[in-house]
Amino acid sequence: MELGQILALIGVALSVFVAGIGSARGVAIVGQAGAGVVSEDPDKFSQVLVLQALPGTQGIYGFLIGFIILIRLNVFGGMVSVSPQTGWLFLIGSLPIAIVGLISAILQAKVAAAGVGLIAKRPEEVGKAITFAVIVETYAVLALLASFLIVYFIPVA
Repeated sequence: MELGQILALIGVALSVFVAGIGSARGVAIVGQAGAGVVSEDPDKFSQVLVLQALPGTQGIYGFLIGFIILIRLNVFGGMVSVSPQTGWLFLIGSLPIAIVGLISAILQAKVAAAGVGLIAKRPEEVGKAITFAVIVETYAVLALLASFLIVYFIPVA
C-alpha cells in the first residue's frame, strides 16, 4: 500500500470515528437526561427520543464522508494509486466533519438535554426544544458540506 492511499484511509477513519465518538457521547448525554423524565412520565418517551436522536446525525455525516472517500479511491473495485499529496488532500478534507462533528454533537446534546428538561415541565413546548437543538445541527451540516466539496473535487487519476 502506498503512502497516498494510507493518508486517504486515515482520513476515512478520522471522519467516521471522530464524528461517531461525538454522536455516541451526544446520544448518551440526552439519554441520561431523558431516562429520568421518562421514569416519571412514560408518555413523554417519543418526545424525548426525538431529542436523543439529533446528536446522532453527526456520526452519520462522518460515515457519509468516509464512504465517499472510499468510493473516490475505488476501494470496492481495486484501489487506485494516489500520490502522497492527494492522500493529504483526502485527509484534510475529512477534518471539517471529523472535528465539527465531534464538537457539535456534544454541544447539541447539551442543548437537547436542556430541551428534555423543558419537555418535563411543559410537554406542549416540544417544538421549541427541538428547534433549539436543530440550530446547532446547522454547523454540522456546514462541515458536512465543506468536507463533501473538498473530497468530491480532489482529482484522482
